[in-house]
Amino acid sequence: MTEISQDASPLLEVRALTCERGERLLFRDLEFSLDSGQVLQVKGGNGSGKTTLMRIVCGLNDSFEGELYWRGDALGERWDAFHANLLYIGHRLAVNHVLTPLENLRWSCRLHDPADDSGIREALAEMDLAGYEDSPCYSLSAGQQQRVSLARLLLSSAALWILDEPFTTLDVDGVALLENLVARHAREGGAVLITTHHKLVLPRLRTLTLGVAR
Repeated sequence: MTEISQDASPLLEVRALTCERGERLLFRDLEFSLDSGQVLQVKGGNGSGKTTLMRIVCGLNDSFEGELYWRGDALGERWDAFHANLLYIGHRLAVNHVLTPLENLRWSCRLHDPADDSGIREALAEMDLAGYEDSPCYSLSAGQQQRVSLARLLLSSAALWILDEPFTTLDVDGVALLENLVARHAREGGAVLITTHHKLVLPRLRTLTLGVAR
């Protein structure tokens, strides 16, 4: 993994964020920051706006009021730098079922972080997918497909990981593996914004609870 530079400013800062969906207010004047080495777990019931928040931060939803900052600068002024340092894995798997794990990750790496087949195979092996590199993803279990998607974490140099329900479909071993990856990323100076109902036990873990607005 590429070494992540340190900075005195928070990696990510959200100020006075307000969002409505339809006629319903999801959150108002939401504020938080995320520093290097921190993990922020977003909690809340169904419909509380967790996924909406993640998509706003990633730039996939512009229906909001408020300000976002990257390393102390308004996000609009640092958009390219922000996206170069962002890895987003949503709750819907970005896996083409017809392609193999190797082919899926080749495509992903061409878009983001270049990696050769040797590096991709090493990442798949670390995700306990050795021997499945050339199998079509439709032949894999849901948990194995999730591991294919999460192998991107091992191939990325991004400082900020945004993970939306990444533990879904993982077995006990997969959960432990992902927890270790998140902890290692934070230990190396990265930051993680994560939604999950799973109980995380990590150093420097903070929580943000969203409530359903009425």
